[in-house]
Order: sequence, then structure tokens, then C-alpha cells
Amino acid sequence: MTYNYVRSSIKPLSPNSEESIAVTIPNGSSNKMIGEILEQEDVINSGMVFNYYMKFNNQDGFQAGEYVFSPSMSLNEIASSLQNGESADTRITIPEGYDVEQVASSISEQTEFSQDEFLDLMEDEEFFNELEENYSELLGDAAEAEEVRYRLEGYLFPATYDYQSDMSLEELVEQMVATTDSVLEGHYDEIEESDLDVQETLTVASLVEREGETEEDRKQIAQVFFNRTEAEMPLQTDISILYALGEHKEVVTYEDLEVDSPYNLYQNVGYGPGPFDNPSEDSIEAVLNPTDNDYYYFVADTSTGNVYYAETYEEHNELIDEYMDE
Repeated sequence: MTYNYVRSSIKPLSPNSEESIAVTIPNGSSNKMIGEILEQEDVINSGMVFNYYMKFNNQDGFQAGEYVFSPSMSLNEIASSLQNGESADTRITIPEGYDVEQVASSISEQTEFSQDEFLDLMEDEEFFNELEENYSELLGDAAEAEEVRYRLEGYLFPATYDYQSDMSLEELVEQMVATTDSVLEGHYDEIEESDLDVQETLTVASLVEREGETEEDRKQIAQVFFNRTEAEMPLQTDISILYALGEHKEVVTYEDLEVDSPYNLYQNVGYGPGPFDNPSEDSIEAVLNPTDNDYYYFVADTSTGNVYYAETYEEHNELIDEYMDE
């Protein structure tokens, strides 16, 4: 087996999949048999790599039973479920770019927990402090942030999660926080070497998540935000206004721009108190590895998704006339 083949086969078959696949693991199944079943059911890339990976990492003791897996699961997640004999009652998906209140709504639709229960937990300082003890590198900056609406905004990683009916809401939320910590584990050194802390990294990433769709645009937009910040210009992103208002709507009015909130980045210079949503790893990477440019403005053509950049306000207005005022 070649290195690239093994490397690709270890990764989830489909990282963004929302599909749940029922899988039966018969009594007496070897690692090889389990790998073949998972490959046949389109849960993993390669049964052969599954077998070798489990042997190499001394993973065994897998239990027979009925399981619910997803192509978005890593080999380690699958192994953990098989070792514990825990079949998820369902798989809960949190989309990229959802804010805490949208996550609360999604959780209430997929579990027995209500929106109010979820939001109450988001405001529970004792629960946050317990999490900070376990994830101090991740949550240390959030603990010190002032005027944030929810301390865990930005730290509930968008992914698909196992959910058992006997799981507490605290356990479910900790899964999300732990996943964020796992994702950032490969980026903590980059953050340390940058001009940002963890809270600021996730804050800018949360804006980039909603402003850009492609990897290229996200990297360009991240640099635009840095250019404006260095020039002591407000970021002037509508995402901040909608968050300040606590609304999701299509059009931001001039009256909306006057909302009195630390999250209003039309009136306030900087990044604001904290994240505006829960960003993907792609957006985090864009913030840590932006594309160098001299732009201070950008505008998106909502009909095509194309983003156009400008160095001056005059050029920006020309782009608005060309692509927005139709």
C-alpha cells in the first residue's frame, strides 16, 4: 500500500456527510471482517486499511451488535464505538456557520432537549468553568473575554455527532467543545506565532465563514479584515449587525447599522467581543494562512457568488454599481 493511499483511506470517507448508516457487526467478527463490512456499507474508504490501522494502533476488543455509523466518522471514532459497544441512537449534525441560537434550534429538533435548556446551559458559568478546566488552552481566552453573549459561541464545532438517548446535554455539548479542541490542536502553534489569540482567531474565522464560500475567497477576505484592522478602520461586515440584532434577515438597513452593541463592527473598530458563529476548519485555516493583498473592500454578487475586491472606496463603489445595483 502506498503512503498516499493509506493516508487518504484513514480520513473520513465523506467528512461533511449527514447520512446515518445502520450496520450489523456479527458475533465473532475479526478486524478484517469488520473492515470489509464497513467498506461494503460505504462507511469507510478501505477495509484493508481499517484492519492494518487497528492492528498498528493495538485497537481490538470490538463488540458485536447493531450500530449507526456515518461516512463523516474517523477510524478512531468508529473504533471507540465498537470498543464500547455503544451504538448511537441517532447522529446529530451541526452545520458550518450556525450560531449558538441556531445550534439550539437544531438540537431541539434532533433530540429531547429544548432550545431553552440548551441556551440556559450556554449561560451557565459553572458549566463553562468546568469545561475550561479540561480545555484550558482552548477556552482560556474566552474566559477572559468581556461583553460576550455566549462564552461558547465559536467553540461548538460544526460536525456530525453520536447521540445516545441516555446522554446528558452537558455530555453532548462537551463533545462539540472537545472536537473544536481536537481540530485546533494542529493549529495552536500557528496561533501562538500569529498576532491573534484563540478567541480572536475564531472570531475572524466566524466572519470569514459567512462572508466567503470558496477557499480562495476566504483567504482573501481574511486579509482584507487584517488590512482594515491595521489601518484602524471598522470591518463594516453585515454579519456583525445581524448578530448584534439577534436576527437572521436578508437586508440590513441604515437604521440597523446604528444598533448599540459591542458586536456592531460598523461602529466599533476591531473584531468585537467574540465569535459570531461556529466556523469550519477551512475558515480557521484561512485566517491563519491568508492570501497577501492590498485590498480594503470587497463586495459579493449574490446571484453568482463571485466576490470582487478593491483597494479604494471609489473602486468599491464602482463594483457595487456594476454588480449590486441592478
